[in-house]
Order: sequence, then C-alpha cells, then structure tokens
Amino acid sequence: MAKKAINPTKSLKIPQIIIISAKICAFISTKLVTKFAARIFTTPIKHKVPKREFEMDRKSSQKTIYIPAIDKSVVTYEYGKSNRKILLVHGWSGRGTQLFKIADELLLNGFSTVSFDAPAHGKSEGKTTIMSEFIASILEIEKQFGPFEIAIGHSLGGMSVLNSVKDGLKVNKAIIIGSGDIVQDILDEFTFKLGLKKEISNHLRDFFEEKYKVKMDDFSAYRAAQKIKIPVLVVHDHDDPEVLVKAGIHIHQNLENGTLFLTEGLGHRKILGNQNVIKKTLEFIKNN
Repeated sequence: MAKKAINPTKSLKIPQIIIISAKICAFISTKLVTKFAARIFTTPIKHKVPKREFEMDRKSSQKTIYIPAIDKSVVTYEYGKSNRKILLVHGWSGRGTQLFKIADELLLNGFSTVSFDAPAHGKSEGKTTIMSEFIASILEIEKQFGPFEIAIGHSLGGMSVLNSVKDGLKVNKAIIIGSGDIVQDILDEFTFKLGLKKEISNHLRDFFEEKYKVKMDDFSAYRAAQKIKIPVLVVHDHDDPEVLVKAGIHIHQNLENGTLFLTEGLGHRKILGNQNVIKKTLEFIKNN
C-alpha cells in the first residue's frame, strides 16, 4: 500500500507580509536581512489558549519563578498532588498546558506533572527567546520542583529535554515527541520558508553563534543523544509536515538505549492527544 504524501499546506505558514519584508531586506543588504530573519526566528507566536486546555489551566497551581541563568521569569504549572513528578516541555509557540491529554492520563496513573510557559510563551513575559533559554528554564525548574522521574518534550521541547539531560537533568527516562534534530536543517528550512537564499541560513547561524557565544550544532538533538545513557522513547509521525520523520529516526540511531515509535496521519500536533501514543508513553514509563 502506497504511503500517503505529506500535505505541505498543513505546515505552519509564514505570513506573506513577513516574506515580502524579508525579500526587501535581502535586496538592501545581507546584514539587514540576517538581523530581520534572526528577529523572526526568535519570536514565537502567542496563540490564544484553546478551550480544551482550560481544565488543566484552572486546576493547576501556577507560580512565576525567576531563572537566574537568563535573567528572565517563567510561569509554572503544578498539576496533581503526587510526589511522583513528571516534567512536561512544550514546543515552539506552545504553552504549559499543551500536553494536557498526556497530563490527564498521567494523573490517573498516580503521577503529577510540572510544566511551564517558556520565555516569551504563554503567560511568561518577553518577546523573543531561543532553545538555550528553554534548557536553562528546565534546569532551574528541576532545582525548585524536582526531582522528576520522567521528562516529556514535544518538538523544540524534545530537543530541549535531550540537551537538558546532557547538561545534568536527572531523570530515569525521557520521551520526545515530534522532536527537531539538526539545528542547521531547522535554519535551512526557516530561510527557505522566508523565500531567502540558502547562504542566508549560514549567516543566520553565524549571527547566533556570535551573539550567544555558542556553537549552534552543539544543540542538535542527535549530538545530545550520543551522550545519553537513560532509556529514551522517540515518537514521531510519518506525516509530520513541520519536522520530517527522518529527524526522529536519526535521533533514535544515535541513542544508546532508545525505542522508536512511528505513527501515521497524526502530523505535528494531533499526535499529542492520540490514544495509541498515550498508551505507548504509559507503557514505556511503567516498564522496568
């Protein structure tokens, strides 16, 4: 049976006005378009919270905590009362309540969850952020709310979980869903969607490396995976139009103790509420 093709229209689209602005900047100068692209790349969209997340939002104990490493504050959500805690990490332009279906099932199985709105996301302050700030937030949240038995991350949150484990987050297992992988691939895809030449992607990488004094490839998920010993469940959909399935497969290939679970027809977000994915997640958590 032939696999159904990925529908590119389901991928997140960049507004036409931004694409036009990028091309105007590119016409003026490479430096200008690089700065413009960097600003767009680091600015998440704050979506309105959908009704399906209201219950978790209402029942959570919420607190604003300070993250010294980045001099920013984030809003945290404690959901449930169990001492068996699981950390949930949303993706780009997501929220601390986005993994509510997984959280609800975890509560029914004797766990509680801690999640957060990353900098510039949800109820947290700020306009711009980058993955290193997700990681710094995770490590500070562990200090204040941990220890955690498990960490679960979606999309950029999956990359952040792997990097946090590499950087010292102590969990027994990790689960990543629809995780991105190679940072350069992400920059290439972004500049392509902006309608810019591929060389701008390299300028963008150099801009971030100079600004943050880091090597961008050091944050690639497969590199973190190579240093992780704990069991990791990698969940990815064959029809994910935003993060291609090759990312999940490549991460799994670089894990010492990885399990790969591939789905079909769920895309990048519907996968978070799928019962088979939740069932596999619970099985992975409970198995010794």
